[in-house]
Amino acid sequence: MTRSGAPFVLVNPAAGRGRRRARLRDYLARLEKHIGPFEPVFTAHAGDEVRLLDTALARGVDCIVALGGDGTWSAAADRILASGQRGVALGLLPVGTGNDFGKSIGVRHENIDAVMRAIADRTTRTVDAGKVNDRYFLNVVGMGFDIAVIDDAARTPLLRGDLLYKFCALKQLFRFPGSELSIAVDGFPARSIKLLMLTISNANYFGGSFHIAPRASLEDGKLDLVAIHDASPAQRARLFDAVGKGKHENLSEVEFMTAPSFAIHFPGTLRYEADGEVYASASPLVVSSVPRALKVCAPAS
Repeated sequence: MTRSGAPFVLVNPAAGRGRRRARLRDYLARLEKHIGPFEPVFTAHAGDEVRLLDTALARGVDCIVALGGDGTWSAAADRILASGQRGVALGLLPVGTGNDFGKSIGVRHENIDAVMRAIADRTTRTVDAGKVNDRYFLNVVGMGFDIAVIDDAARTPLLRGDLLYKFCALKQLFRFPGSELSIAVDGFPARSIKLLMLTISNANYFGGSFHIAPRASLEDGKLDLVAIHDASPAQRARLFDAVGKGKHENLSEVEFMTAPSFAIHFPGTLRYEADGEVYASASPLVVSSVPRALKVCAPAS
């Protein structure tokens, strides 16, 4: 794609718990060398992204560059897709805690100059997105153990990145009570399962480094559900180790399902996460693929 105008550059200074200010400044300086002068727009409060992105899209920008983590990237994708402007490209620069979606599309700190060249040249991949109820997401929807770990991480201020998630996950292996959900695959009748954790993935990674959905594709029009059945603390520890290494595909306690959509049924209200942000839903929670939905700036593989 040929570059046609200056991108809108959105910066979340609170990404990575605000501990990556040096990387953020470095990225802004490097980005200016690649694309020329620009005026970055900084978020000041949670939720600012929606207003700022909607304003930029209403002006007709052809590219949004999001400096942040999975939550910031997800907000940008959601607003692009909600606007109906499928021609807008999304550039991702990783300054968050996990930056999980970037691992699946080749956006990493280690190749950041190649990523910036892709933004400057509008070199894009057209990828699937997901939709959970009425919101779009990029990476993964998770529930059960995943929520317990996110809650624990919010109460653990001294750690960050992959170590934070792994530390909190190890604690919750002995504390989380498990949950019972019913899963309906692409409109078929629902089936109840007692679960440790359930994820529905568009991409491959979550939690910083967990290779949760090894076979997930960003271009197949489907989502990959991983259901990890509840187990004793010792078995949970074994599962945790296997998931961390992406070696859980042949374990009897783990089920894999691939389909265009899933509906999750449950009593009361369910808390779940989408790209690291926590939400609540009445039953059912409907998660579906949106095929070839978004143009993402990425280096050639």
